[in-house]
Amino acid sequence: MTITEKILAAASGKASVEPGDNIWADVNVLLTHDVCGPGAIGVFKREFGEKARVWNPDRIVIIPDHYIFTKDEKARRNIDILRAFAAEQGIKHYYDVGTPSYKGVCHVALPEEGHVRPGEVIVGTDSHTCTRGALGAFATGIGNTDAGFVLGTGKILLRVPATLRFVLNGRLPGYLMAKDIILRIIGDIGVDGASYRAMEFAGEAVAGLNAEERMTICNMAIEAGAKNGIVEPDETTISYLTERGVKELRPVIGDPGAKVERVTEYDVDSFEPCVAEPHLPSNYARARDRNDVKIDRAYLGSCTGGKITDFLAAAGIMNGRKVAVETYIVPATAEVASSLDSEKIGGKSLSAIFREAGCMDIAPPSCAACLGGPADTFGRTHGNEVVISSTNRNFVGRMGSKLAPIYLASPLTVAASAVNGRITDPRELL
Repeated sequence: MTITEKILAAASGKASVEPGDNIWADVNVLLTHDVCGPGAIGVFKREFGEKARVWNPDRIVIIPDHYIFTKDEKARRNIDILRAFAAEQGIKHYYDVGTPSYKGVCHVALPEEGHVRPGEVIVGTDSHTCTRGALGAFATGIGNTDAGFVLGTGKILLRVPATLRFVLNGRLPGYLMAKDIILRIIGDIGVDGASYRAMEFAGEAVAGLNAEERMTICNMAIEAGAKNGIVEPDETTISYLTERGVKELRPVIGDPGAKVERVTEYDVDSFEPCVAEPHLPSNYARARDRNDVKIDRAYLGSCTGGKITDFLAAAGIMNGRKVAVETYIVPATAEVASSLDSEKIGGKSLSAIFREAGCMDIAPPSCAACLGGPADTFGRTHGNEVVISSTNRNFVGRMGSKLAPIYLASPLTVAASAVNGRITDPRELL
């Protein structure tokens, strides 16, 4: 069996499973946030009763992160609902905004806080829950109805996905990042090229990536329609989790020769810095072929592009230079925000480098404009601004305005473009 099949077999108490099998799987972690949490809670109370208790309060993680730093009354009401539910049910893993426990974007905070273990089943009311596959878990997004059922039972009905394996051969050059890898793959197979499949990432290039870069790749598996993205756990995985105090690790590895639906191999030496043009992540183009596209705004942030690895890359480009356009810095989590002050390049903190480069004030950790948000959301587009962004989606209206064309790119390419005021291959400045 593949790694995905092995995890689902164990979770369903079966000796083996095959693609297409329908199984009831035990859930290890349920994640929800301020957008979908109230809906999931409503389903739970409707189906199980107003006085019902959740199946396991220690297995539920609630992180408000999407619409939080806003005066919008409905957005604030959603957080009130989460806060009341967490208190009522004794959910200790509730990271409330405005308190010392606040974390930031759930997809980065979950692994930071040790809620991810290899071989476990993680579901969340957000399509980018698949991020956690980077650490060897089966992780997938679910709807509010399923989440309400999981709250009450700790189980979920799944169809075992077939596996598409992507083997990345060679060592990744310094001018490329994980974002360039996943945008190339999505460009090749399309936004529906992995529909209800497990996208398994392997090869020397993947083995050479740190945990955060693997998260970037698995995060965007959903942009190809995948059920989950996954990387087999290795020493990098174990080291990342051990540093965060995660114990009782039981990594699951796929069987050699396990049958997969398709294997696609790449030589990463053939990859180039790229962008996804409006309005789909599959609209692949080489950055150097779009250097005539002027931009109005650069955006560095989100679960895909707001990790410390991402900001180190961007700061390396901006150090000693000035940005030519509005450039937004949005750390994914409180830990990342703190690291902007402690991490240094040439004796200067990353936050100092961004300030000296002329970037906008660093925002508090959140999803911010990645999902548009209320009108007062930090970084939200309001007109026809041309944006280059390290986020994961460039759909019409994704960052607020329906008129704003959004180009997706790696933090290196976003930073280089911010400096030049046009889409720029980072090799011009490295």
